[in-house]
Amino acid sequence: MQVDVENALLRNAKQVASPNCDARPAGMEAELIVVHGISLPPGEFGGPWIERLFTNALPSDVHPYFAEIGGLRVSSHLLVARDGALTQFVKFTERAWHAGESYYNGRSACNDFSIGVELEGVDTLAYEAAQYDTLAEVVAALCDAYPRLSPDRLVGHSDISPGRKTDPGPAFDWERARRCIAAACR
Repeated sequence: MQVDVENALLRNAKQVASPNCDARPAGMEAELIVVHGISLPPGEFGGPWIERLFTNALPSDVHPYFAEIGGLRVSSHLLVARDGALTQFVKFTERAWHAGESYYNGRSACNDFSIGVELEGVDTLAYEAAQYDTLAEVVAALCDAYPRLSPDRLVGHSDISPGRKTDPGPAFDWERARRCIAAACR
């Protein structure tokens, strides 16, 4: 897996452009990778709904929850499906709208300096082996492409938005993720 640095795109990912992004502040580069968990509708996997959310095309009449969140303007740089398939929504050099109100090492507005990676999942159900493998390859590729990133600068959404967010949740095996990432970065 490799990042095309010139275009800020991951070569192995399906590309679906999200309008929910903008320029990073001047001089700001990615220094942090934020792992999220998402499922739409909540607790259900597969289907087009996450992609539709990130492209502002979520139909509010398909599920009651969609009516609640249909007005959100959110995105992430990447989505890792349950089978490990990868979709990129925002170029790595742009600011994706994934973290919301957030803090890391005394700095606020983590979207300014982070790359968001959504894993299709919920807090209480184990993530799939393919997702850990894909995440590890993604982290290795990002660290190769962007010198300010490192495997040590990987956090969960709950770490940067405590009390507000819980994902990727207790079902995410951080030890397993770090082992896979260490192997991929060799």
